[in-house]
Amino acid sequence: MSARYEIFLGTDSQYYFRLRAANSEIILQSEGYSTRQGAVNGVQSVRTHSPYDRYYSRLLSRDNKYYFTLSAANNQIIGTSQRYTTSTARDVGIDSVKRNGPTAPIV
Repeated sequence: MSARYEIFLGTDSQYYFRLRAANSEIILQSEGYSTRQGAVNGVQSVRTHSPYDRYYSRLLSRDNKYYFTLSAANNQIIGTSQRYTTSTARDVGIDSVKRNGPTAPIV
């Protein structure tokens, strides 16, 4: 299976998207949107911004797990990664979003 975006309605009645890698791991997930179109617009923003390193923030959580966020040009966070045990694994996740984000289909 190839990388893909999934849009879904959460239990809180908000729409979300997630980007799954070819191995089905979630590599990026959005915050909630009030409409499905908002989530679709979020996917389009990932497609636009994901190829460029300057939109990624490499972070460390309070429990010492590595993760990243992807932001738009206006500095709004578009999506957040899963938590990783090493910075190398986080960087592999970023590379996956850079590679798959621009072209993955919405399913």
